[in-house]
Amino acid sequence: MLKAGPAKKVSIHVGEDHKYHGQSLYSVILDFLFYHGISGASVVRGVAGFGADHHLHTTRIEVLTADLPMKIEFIESPDKVEEILPKLQQLAGTGLIEIQDTIVVKPAEVEKKKTPQESLPPLKREGKAKLMRIFIGENDKWRDKPLHKALVESMRANDIAGVTVYQGILGYGANRRMHRDSTLHLSHDRPVMLSAVDTEEKLQAYFPILDEMVQQGLVVLSDVDVIKYTHNFATAERRKEARS
Repeated sequence: MLKAGPAKKVSIHVGEDHKYHGQSLYSVILDFLFYHGISGASVVRGVAGFGADHHLHTTRIEVLTADLPMKIEFIESPDKVEEILPKLQQLAGTGLIEIQDTIVVKPAEVEKKKTPQESLPPLKREGKAKLMRIFIGENDKWRDKPLHKALVESMRANDIAGVTVYQGILGYGANRRMHRDSTLHLSHDRPVMLSAVDTEEKLQAYFPILDEMVQQGLVVLSDVDVIKYTHNFATAERRKEARS
């Protein structure tokens, strides 16, 4: 674990297209650092640059092969850097490695995991609810906003317990027009399904808003049995008592 005090900052510069045994070189180096106990490392991609060959690499649209510059950077103790440096030199190949002296004023801290309360078993809660599914198209709009995003925001504002958006790859609706996800089609109108589970009363209260927003689509309502496991239910009950 990295400690406060003198340290080394190591920067490794390679190309995005550089490979090592068929894998991206920057990914191989990152894996090497991870599995050799380096405290932390990051990879950043440049937007333009050139190396020893003086070949310009850029993201400009007129350049078809970018091979953008990549930098892997980490900070570690001098002893640890000295230990792994020979292998890094081998991996970097034609890339550049630079090492700078630095001082760690405050090392990063590992977030402490909460100790589970072994004496309190999980609480299983069951009940009846309704599952609402809304089938629309990806291109459907509501007031110039994607309809599926507007529906999620609307449900959240109306205290619906939760909603998930699913994106389909193929389907058709009442108009018999095929909606698909294909690289051959310039305009995508993939099928989208929103799924929400809540009490019947809350969903019924939301229906007028839903009718206004969904002009063309399908809405179905199904009975479901809710089974929920609450592991820290004692804390949850205390919070509930505090609110009331």
